Amino acid sequence: MILRRNRFRDTISRQLDIFAADEAHGLLAGVAEQKERYDHASREEAEDTYGDYVYAIDLVRDALADMRDKFAATLDEPLDEEYERAFEDTARKRWRWLA
Repeated sequence: MILRRNRFRDTISRQLDIFAADEAHGLLAGVAEQKERYDHASREEAEDTYGDYVYAIDLVRDALADMRDKFAATLDEPLDEEYERAFEDTARKRWRWLA
């Protein structure tokens, strides 16, 4: 197995740092808040609060996909696909709940 260095590591790290700073009190806070609500929900509220939690995650996913797609559009093939895979892997490692 050949291990390849992720040529986009620094770029993606910076992009995710910027996203985290910009969304610390926005989308990311929303995920944390919804997870907290779900964790403390009664049995009767659990289904609805879980749905709210998943929706908050979807909002983050959509925002990250938008960021990823805008940058990928500046790259030639096959670099764009390599970047997209690296971005997804790095984002999932940073925020495990994206998986």
